[in-house]
Amino acid sequence: MNVLVAEDDPVALRVAQAVLTAAGHHVAVAENGEIALGVWQLSDQRVIVSDWLMPELDGLELCRRVRAVPDRPYTYFILQTSRGGTESFLEAMDAGVDDFVTKPVPADELKARLRVAERILGLREHVVALEGLLAVCSYCKRIRNADGGWGSLERYIEKRSKAEFSHGVCPECYEKHLKPQLGG
Repeated sequence: MNVLVAEDDPVALRVAQAVLTAAGHHVAVAENGEIALGVWQLSDQRVIVSDWLMPELDGLELCRRVRAVPDRPYTYFILQTSRGGTESFLEAMDAGVDDFVTKPVPADELKARLRVAERILGLREHVVALEGLLAVCSYCKRIRNADGGWGSLERYIEKRSKAEFSHGVCPECYEKHLKPQLGG
């Protein structure tokens, strides 16, 4: 997986990078949240492992900004912190964090959490693919609605986009269907 590590402690940053690289991940690093946000916006990291307390932009605000970007594949967010307790955990979860770990994180635990992230991202992609499937009648080309009823494909698309339909007749259908009716 492509992983971004955001950590202001240079030793912790290099250790995380070495552990994740040795586990077979492609790792990008950032010394603070602001740099991490820029790296994430320009790349394809699907997992961010971030420290909570960093200069420029802390881990919670980094997570909030990642969550605020529309039309990007989901990014799994792991927050590392020396802060403990239920209150800190709840604050992190409310910010959109997927996983919360207390520092120092043992290498085996970090690798296990990345396996969980990979599993969840895979399941999420499967759900997105299933949501994208549209049931269309092979004969009349009507589409099944969310309530199980059937309606026109044109109305379905118009409700969900800015598309508007106008109808015409293609040259092949003109020759096959209309021309014979017109006596031609």
